[in-house]
Amino acid sequence: MLFSPAQGFGYLAFGMGMACFAQTDDKRFKVFMALECLAYVVHFALLGQPTAVASSLVSLARSVAAMRFRQPRVGVFFILLSLVLGLWLQQSWASMLPILASCIGTFALFFLQGLRMRLLMLLGTGLWLCNNLIVGSVGGSLLEATLLLTNSWTIWRLWRARPEGHAQA
Repeated sequence: MLFSPAQGFGYLAFGMGMACFAQTDDKRFKVFMALECLAYVVHFALLGQPTAVASSLVSLARSVAAMRFRQPRVGVFFILLSLVLGLWLQQSWASMLPILASCIGTFALFFLQGLRMRLLMLLGTGLWLCNNLIVGSVGGSLLEATLLLTNSWTIWRLWRARPEGHAQA
């Protein structure tokens, strides 16, 4: 099970996610996030998790769109798309965790930047970690646990790099 094709794509998502959350540049952050989402699509499809597949597909499209468009209406579109797909595909309360994470990530990418964006992404990471532990995703669980640490470290670096007297996050 640790070396199945499904888990292999989880490990690939792990690598892309590590590269993603180590970025201090928002554009590179979004590129690596798109690659992570692509690996997650295949991973969760092989694990038989339709809401996680839908959430990952929406997150992939959202990450690509966020590189070019910052209009609130685009973000609202992806949030609504996530909710509709989630309600349509849900199998239990736990299957809504990736959908909620996707909505939070969408809000972060389209309405926030820098430190605030990463703080909200940290919340989404926690929801993905819960989902991955529930569905038995080894690479995904390792990814999200490591991302909690990596993103926290990057948040700390960004917070420390703020100009003196800068009260806002």
